[in-house]
Amino acid sequence: MAKHVIVGAGGVGGGVARELAAAGHEVVVVTRSGRAPAIDGVRAVALDARDAAGLTAVTRGADALYNCANPSNYAKWAKEWPPLAASLLTAATDTGAAYVIMGNLYGYGPVAGPITPDLPLATPSANGRIRVGMWEDALAAQRAGRVRVTEVRASDFIGPDSGANAHLGDRVIPRILAGKKVRAFAALDQPHSWTYVPDVARTIAVLGTDDRSWGRAWHVPTNPALTQREAFASIATVAGVPMPAVGTLSSRTIRAVGVAVPLIRALGQQLYQFERPFVIDAGETTATFGIEPTPWADCVRATLGAYTDSSAAALAAPSR
Repeated sequence: MAKHVIVGAGGVGGGVARELAAAGHEVVVVTRSGRAPAIDGVRAVALDARDAAGLTAVTRGADALYNCANPSNYAKWAKEWPPLAASLLTAATDTGAAYVIMGNLYGYGPVAGPITPDLPLATPSANGRIRVGMWEDALAAQRAGRVRVTEVRASDFIGPDSGANAHLGDRVIPRILAGKKVRAFAALDQPHSWTYVPDVARTIAVLGTDDRSWGRAWHVPTNPALTQREAFASIATVAGVPMPAVGTLSSRTIRAVGVAVPLIRALGQQLYQFERPFVIDAGETTATFGIEPTPWADCVRATLGAYTDSSAAALAAPSR
């Protein structure tokens, strides 16, 4: 049994904790609140992970440290990510723990064809460059012999713990279930990859315990791409409700709103992901580690279950 330290307890961090605990490992989850999923074998620690000394103390004796944090306000990444990333890298290098980073596809920028891990990190976006800098700092530390690192990259999330900002989350699924019109982001009929959150967690847990992962990035195995229209239709079909009316939130509108709203302006940096094909290729991960994506219908079914369960819980709750 090895010790693993996870920073972040959202859908990804909680899922990684669950996977590692099920494999018999000692798992420590670090959050500012001290809250963590109620999982046997998982211990919660209240700590601001920007505290490098504190995080280093918690990480002592660990085989691996996992960066599963993600500042939710994209407009504040330039302020929030650098000290957090620096602290995590310091804790890993000072303790000898391997370092596993939950990443994304922002760093590649607009590409032609499937997105593979060997593509250059040539993004022009500010938030994309922040993520690229985090990875390059960590990789430089490995090349200097100070740490072992890997990064796990995924496309937009779908899943019961995908978070409020997910494109196939709160702004779409409740409306489909209620028979209300839904709006696609930028373009309706461009193929787009959707990665299932439990597959992200499973991939991270495997790579964090396999020496073949170090020194490079890997992509999370993901189902064949669907357009937003196709994704909406599949959700309606699995839910057993009619296909809703569908519109688009145009790129022009998003950019216009972004002039006054920093969060929308930050999200607008990645509009290209929806204006053109955006398709992840994770064939190397499957070939190397044997990880396959969860079938799409099962992904949708589990995601819908989270919404119907929460609705039932709300109806059953006593009024105040």
